[in-house]
Amino acid sequence: MKVINIPKTPRNLTKIPTKLVIGIVAAIVLLIILFNSWYTVTDQQQAVVLTFGKFTSVEGAGIHFKLPDPIQSVIKVPVQMRQKLELGYRDQGKGNYISVDEEAKMITGDFNIVKIDFFIEWKISDPQKYLFNSIDPQKILRDSSLGAARSVVGSTLIDDVLTSGKITIENEIKDKLIQSLDAYDIGIQVLDVKIQDSEPPTEEVKQAFKDVENAKQSKETAMNEANKYKNSEIPKAQAEADRILRSAESAKQKKINEAKGEVVKFQKIFEEYRNYEGVTKTRLYLEAMEEILPGITVYIEDDSDGIQKIVPLKPFNSEGGQ
Repeated sequence: MKVINIPKTPRNLTKIPTKLVIGIVAAIVLLIILFNSWYTVTDQQQAVVLTFGKFTSVEGAGIHFKLPDPIQSVIKVPVQMRQKLELGYRDQGKGNYISVDEEAKMITGDFNIVKIDFFIEWKISDPQKYLFNSIDPQKILRDSSLGAARSVVGSTLIDDVLTSGKITIENEIKDKLIQSLDAYDIGIQVLDVKIQDSEPPTEEVKQAFKDVENAKQSKETAMNEANKYKNSEIPKAQAEADRILRSAESAKQKKINEAKGEVVKFQKIFEEYRNYEGVTKTRLYLEAMEEILPGITVYIEDDSDGIQKIVPLKPFNSEGGQ
């Protein structure tokens, strides 16, 4: 039998140095620690830092350092983002909407049923409370919003819900919702409440309220036209009133001047009468007769006593009548 000797591989060619292995492992661990020891927070965010799963701090925008996982972990929360909660409908995108009747249908204060679609604009005000004070803060927000809406609509007449009372309803829902969220303390701030649409559940009722709304618009149109006419006529009336006042003032001043002239004339006549009584009386009589009976012939006769008599001897008309 022939024995063949197979040469053995030198031990120093297959053995990896222990120091090299340790160095490689240490480098990998160091890289993991390095990449898990810093994080970036944007202007729209705040970061909640947890140490062994327990809340430690809240950090703002910028670059921050932490202990590597699993010692410390970070949850970034979009505190500045305005978020929208839809109630009564869901936006499917591309202008498509679906109705959610269990949220939309409500009973008014006069026991009518309406369908209301609205949305809540909100944002996270406290990231720690938002993450840890409740299991599902958005569900609490939805339930609180529906409760506030049903409470407000339940004390409002259907005419106000469908026509002119929407702004008041929005404000009241917002106030009630803010009070509820303050009580729950879940770190959510309500920014706005907007009613998208409100309508009756049947076409007949819907048409009746459309007719009411059209009548109100016709009333407003008529009032606007009346106000327009009033505004155009008032300046004309004021101008006419000013003209009449100026005319009256002019007539008044004319009468005053005439009266003053008559006073001066009377005073002059009176002075003449005091100085020449007889002559003045005769002249005044003749002037009056000439004014009263224009064209009459008057004869002046002296009587035996030397007193002059002024007697009309000719008839007043050509036929000799009275």
